[in-house]
Amino acid sequence: MTGLRWGILATGGIAHAFATDLRAAGLDLIAVGSRTQASADAFAAEFDIPRAYGSYEALVADPDVDIVYISTPHPAHVENAVLALENRTHVLIEKPITLNEGEAARIRDLAAEKGLLAMEAMWTRYLPHMVRIREIIAEGTLGDIRAVTADHTQKITDDPGHRLNARELGGGALLDLGIYPISFAWDVLGAPSGIQAAARLQGTETDADVATIFTYPGGQIATTLSSSRAVGPNTASVLGTEARIDIDSVWYTPTSFRVIAPDGTVRESYESDVISRGMQYQAFAAERLIAEGNLAGDILPIDESVAIMGTLDEIRRQIGVRYPGE
Repeated sequence: MTGLRWGILATGGIAHAFATDLRAAGLDLIAVGSRTQASADAFAAEFDIPRAYGSYEALVADPDVDIVYISTPHPAHVENAVLALENRTHVLIEKPITLNEGEAARIRDLAAEKGLLAMEAMWTRYLPHMVRIREIIAEGTLGDIRAVTADHTQKITDDPGHRLNARELGGGALLDLGIYPISFAWDVLGAPSGIQAAARLQGTETDADVATIFTYPGGQIATTLSSSRAVGPNTASVLGTEARIDIDSVWYTPTSFRVIAPDGTVRESYESDVISRGMQYQAFAAERLIAEGNLAGDILPIDESVAIMGTLDEIRRQIGVRYPGE
């Protein structure tokens, strides 16, 4: 590790989860910034953080803060990331990285100009079981991969004022939930050559249920389902000609999986020993990339984050969801 000094920008629920895992992992969390001093002070007291700032500007202006975790709602990500990058601070940006591809490209280009890391906090990719799954695929154990399937389905409030249901806040199942299985399909199969999407929209003109089919030049197929109105299995599978991987619920958190041969024989069983949410692994990766000088990224390169936002843009185009100002 590089011994980077971390700051957290915003103090909502996901910031609490990240700070909990950062503290448990022994990383150096030195500052927090909020829109109010009272909120920053409360968060700092909870996590024993020595510096609390009542504005985001003050946080990123702290010369001792090396990297900032941006945990605001996604419509604010581009503004917050630009603020940090302009102050020569690396950024780890909660997923989805932005509202759309154009905003993501702006962050990527500014980070490259400033010689800084901009990394999407798609924490699932960095979990140990996902690392092992990529190893199994690279070893050729599955043979020719033919299909990927995954869902992220939850029953969340239908309150039209809730952030997830508010169009002006980038609400909808796709960006909050669908980003997980869609990023997983990208991780295994790369960029799709064809995209088909269907959705059920709700009264706030946001998507409550979204299904996608991706096709690939080699004939592979990926299917995803996201919903904020119903709970499904929350499992994932990678199907190959020689074996498949079945990832247990909840597949995008620390969990178990099995490698199963066509005759049903279990070739490998993996049991997770991660007792936390597992958000520290993306922080480890960010510190490693900075130490290596690999600011383009590797497990989830910034170029791929930008391209995934392009996929989400096309899905929204097909299902008829637009955000204010687009």
